[in-house]
Amino acid sequence: MHDHHQEEHLGSSEFITDIVIGMSDGLTVPFALAAGLSGAVSTNDIVVTAGIAEIVAGSIAMGLGGYLAGRTEIEHYDSELKREYDEVERVPEREKQEVKEVFAEYGLSPHLQDEIAEELSKNKEKWVNFMMKFELGLEKPDPNRATKSAITIGVAYIIGGLIPLSPYFFTSNPISGLQYSCIATLVCLFVFGYFKSKVTGQPPVFGAFKVTAIGAVAAAAAFFVAKLLE
Repeated sequence: MHDHHQEEHLGSSEFITDIVIGMSDGLTVPFALAAGLSGAVSTNDIVVTAGIAEIVAGSIAMGLGGYLAGRTEIEHYDSELKREYDEVERVPEREKQEVKEVFAEYGLSPHLQDEIAEELSKNKEKWVNFMMKFELGLEKPDPNRATKSAITIGVAYIIGGLIPLSPYFFTSNPISGLQYSCIATLVCLFVFGYFKSKVTGQPPVFGAFKVTAIGAVAAAAAFFVAKLLE
């Protein structure tokens, strides 16, 4: 009877990261804005209008930020790739020595280091890819990463933002809307914080309370500041 060991790893980490970025801000920022306005205005129309405007602007800004971050990652990789190709052409012996140093860290003998370096240098593409990964610690990014990131973050922000805003569509005044918004948003923040912590390997209950507390403090601060200014 064989004991099969199954390793558990987090897959699609970039996608999950983008959802976390978009959803966390989408839940927190519109929630704080709506709470602040609820302390300063007397009708739901203003809260809804401002909330929708913020969600639209926020999703575009967050999506654009994700796109630019993705493009920067691709451009950085391409720049380093070009440099490595240039270096294996101009200073191949130095690059071979760097290959040897990588394997020396794993305890391989000098003889094996020499053999691996020589064998690897016969294929320039694999040689460069090896240097990119093990010398520079760079993985080839998905060419569609920037666009995917922008869409995922933007959509996650919109979904997150509509949760605290939706009660204002069905209540008669901002204070009532805020009460239901607090319940809906804090529950969602708790669930989101639990899921976020679980998939990233953190203590899920502690993470859930931490995310919920951040959202609650932000909303409370906005509400009382608006009351004071009023």
